Amino acid sequence: MSEENGPKESSARSHSVNPGTLFERWGSVVYRCRRLILLITLVLVAFTGFWGTGVFKHLESAGGFSAPSSESQQESNLATAAFGRDTGDVVVLYSSATVSVRSTAFQNAVNATLTSLPHSVVQSYATYWTSDSSSFISASGHETFAVLELAGASDDARQANFDNIKGDLAARGLSDQVGGVVPTNELLSSQTSTDISHAESISLPILLVLLLLIFGSLAAASLPLVIGGIGILGALTVLRLLTLFTGVSIFSVNIATILGLGLGIDYGLFMVSRFREELRLQRSVEDAIERTMATAGRTVAFSGVTVAVGLSGLMLFPENFLRSMGYGGVLTVLIDVLAALITMPALLAVLGPNVNALRIRPAINRAPKPVESGAWYRIARRVMRRPVSVALVIVVVLLALGSPFLRVQWGGTDATVLPVTSAPRQVQTALSRDFPGNPAAPIEVMVKFAGPIAGSRIRNDQLKTYAIRLGDVAGVTGAHVTGVHGSFARIDMSYGAGPNSSDAQSLVVTVRAVTLPTGASRYVGGQSADLVDTLTSLRSILPWMALIIILATFLLLFVAFGSLVLPLKAIVMNILSLSVMFGVLVWIFQEGHLSGLLQFTANGTIDPSTPILMFAVMFGLSMDYEVFLLSRVREHFLATGDNDAAIATGLQRTGGVITGAALMLGVVVGAFSITSITFTKMMGVGIVVALIVDATIVRLLLVPASMKLLGNANWWAPASLRRIRDRFGHYEETDHAGAPDRPSDVAVTTTFSRRR
Repeated sequence: MSEENGPKESSARSHSVNPGTLFERWGSVVYRCRRLILLITLVLVAFTGFWGTGVFKHLESAGGFSAPSSESQQESNLATAAFGRDTGDVVVLYSSATVSVRSTAFQNAVNATLTSLPHSVVQSYATYWTSDSSSFISASGHETFAVLELAGASDDARQANFDNIKGDLAARGLSDQVGGVVPTNELLSSQTSTDISHAESISLPILLVLLLLIFGSLAAASLPLVIGGIGILGALTVLRLLTLFTGVSIFSVNIATILGLGLGIDYGLFMVSRFREELRLQRSVEDAIERTMATAGRTVAFSGVTVAVGLSGLMLFPENFLRSMGYGGVLTVLIDVLAALITMPALLAVLGPNVNALRIRPAINRAPKPVESGAWYRIARRVMRRPVSVALVIVVVLLALGSPFLRVQWGGTDATVLPVTSAPRQVQTALSRDFPGNPAAPIEVMVKFAGPIAGSRIRNDQLKTYAIRLGDVAGVTGAHVTGVHGSFARIDMSYGAGPNSSDAQSLVVTVRAVTLPTGASRYVGGQSADLVDTLTSLRSILPWMALIIILATFLLLFVAFGSLVLPLKAIVMNILSLSVMFGVLVWIFQEGHLSGLLQFTANGTIDPSTPILMFAVMFGLSMDYEVFLLSRVREHFLATGDNDAAIATGLQRTGGVITGAALMLGVVVGAFSITSITFTKMMGVGIVVALIVDATIVRLLLVPASMKLLGNANWWAPASLRRIRDRFGHYEETDHAGAPDRPSDVAVTTTFSRRR
């Protein structure tokens, strides 16, 4: 097959325009304008540092996880229009070990506190004494809660009003804890900002040490950190720009920071590695810059496209949380790419040979060693001696590790993502545990009749009959009309199951199937209904997201390698490694294993948005590593026609860079596993696991075994498609003497260019 494909591809390429010259020319432009570029970069960094870091004040800490046009959202909108806001902005839990809620002393203490609150701040409140509902009293009789509705037309206004009264909610002689939507969102916002600063303070020193060990000089090691820093500031600036046009979730800062720092350092690593290599081979610094841009520069550009494709699928979802993650993620990747292709070569052009200054190793430029002596080469050879056994064992192990995902229980995002010691989470836990019927999370039904209800005996009878039907539904412990306004009526239902449980979700489906009064329409809402609608929305979009990502990735890999087999294999490998990540999420964060070590308390569910976000991020990153490996394998296959040797040599040439890149990104992401918000911790742990599995078990063992089994079929494509690809494809650059085995002083960087 090598004799057939090699000459034909070379011939086809000889008649096509080489886009690699564009990167070379760009390298020449950067070299000539290096000082101007660095000056502009400094100005932009100063601006982003001043303006971009103010993004936290403009992000949305509330909502964003729900489907905006769902039935539950419509119910909420109708209820607000008919009866005003009734969202439980603040929930104050009052308790006493000795005094009963029904006692006069308890009542006087609570009423004295609540009546003293200014009406301009607290528009209304509901308690046991204002509602005369026993659902406000705990099973023990010693706890009750007050639900406060704050004044303010926006989240920021209600937040400001809460800040004005949060020190005035204590009742004399009683214990109190404050929770609810507004306190939860306030803590989420402040804790996210604190956690990011903490994570960066831990990861940056570790990254510097690792870079020093890899490069052996302080000057070279600092450059990827510069790109990472630009990536972070750029990410924050992009997010603030987005807030001018759309709502952006507070959690988007986490993913933007991870990508901004992690990919910025990875791309800086590739560029610096290649530049140091070219310095030994070129006649001048300008030539070295041009060759670096033609090789590593194109790698960075292709990598950015690959990762951006994975993240772009998030833009399909109507949920603001996922959509804002998609916008911010794609733009953050582009900033990293621009920094690596503009700022980095300018820095390298100014430094020149001084890139090796401040050495910590006496001999950076080590003598080249035969490729056969490398550890990665020997491992690949051992794997290929028993490819069936190795592949079978690994696939079984990966599937077993991913199997816990079959037990996943979906839940919403609420106060349970906060530390178990936080007051909002303790309040929510107490409401679910001590108060029967989920009084703070009822299933709500808004019923619309053909005309006004008041004054119509027929419609009043229909409403009462419908409420009785709802109360008779299995699992519902009570159904009560809680408001009538014009042609609208609201019915609240209590139930025994937890609001995020599968039983509560089934209950919502059953309630929606209850026969309506003649001529009436209904909208079912509440926390459980919102979860049902969110899951329905995500399930309807997820197949399209996966299809777009997989097809786009398949096309990119075909353009890169000219094979229809390799893209399919890469996608299958990627899904296997991602299945492990999903299995770990369930095993740890749903079922609670390792919760003591990771310092969190599991709530028994997984928010469905989290795996979708992690899928988009890791699919792009995993394909990044796949491209690094397969491009070098293809280069040696075209040069020698020996499939086995190409696999072993390709692994030797890229094993270091894949491991190094994964290690760097793992440090950045891993720092988020020590944060206090479960959502962020989940992303940190899950992505680190996926990186470890992908960069070791999959790339080191499963890929060589599978490629050995496929043999020359790895490179198969129909002649018609191959001709199209030969005109537009990308290839691994060989050195100028035509020797593809040239080592680097650090992990050899995989690059793409047209073979000349």
